[in-house]
Amino acid sequence: MIQPKAAAAAKPAPDIPDLVTKAQMGNEDAFATLYDHFYPLVHRRVWHMVPPQDAEDVTQEIFIAMIKSLASFRGDSKFTTWLSALTNHQVANYYRRREHQMQKLTDEGDLYSNQNPLPDQAQDLRRHEEIIALRRGLARLPEHYREVLLLRFVDGLQFDEIARQTDKTLDATKSLFRRALQALQDEVK
Repeated sequence: MIQPKAAAAAKPAPDIPDLVTKAQMGNEDAFATLYDHFYPLVHRRVWHMVPPQDAEDVTQEIFIAMIKSLASFRGDSKFTTWLSALTNHQVANYYRRREHQMQKLTDEGDLYSNQNPLPDQAQDLRRHEEIIALRRGLARLPEHYREVLLLRFVDGLQFDEIARQTDKTLDATKSLFRRALQALQDEVK
């Protein structure tokens, strides 16, 4: 398992376009620097989108996919935008595989037993199911809705920061956020 290197306290921000170009040419140090820089962001996003026990594995799958598809990055968008799209794609793959596995278990009759859960277990089960429903709903949202919600709730950005990052006006960003919240509520129902 790859682990990020400890970040220095006053380290200047890396030159991402230069690192991407070097990594595309096979420079392992450039890839390692990209990994170290983006690992916390990717892992935090994944942790909010999949069950926590699977977050590390999905994060690693994202970086493996990044290695395999880095040559396809042409620079038409920001690298962070490309990496977010790759992250969303891998999370969607995770849920497709998981639903297939759950369907197989259900078909085999192994998913539920005839035992009645204890009250505390039932409450934990309901909470767990709600979290899964929220994460699935988030994964099913259109990318622009999911992105604004993640920027706000996971990355902790203010609306003006989100507007700058997404090249939208402040009013358009707030409107997009409200529509995204409503769509998430609709998905979870």
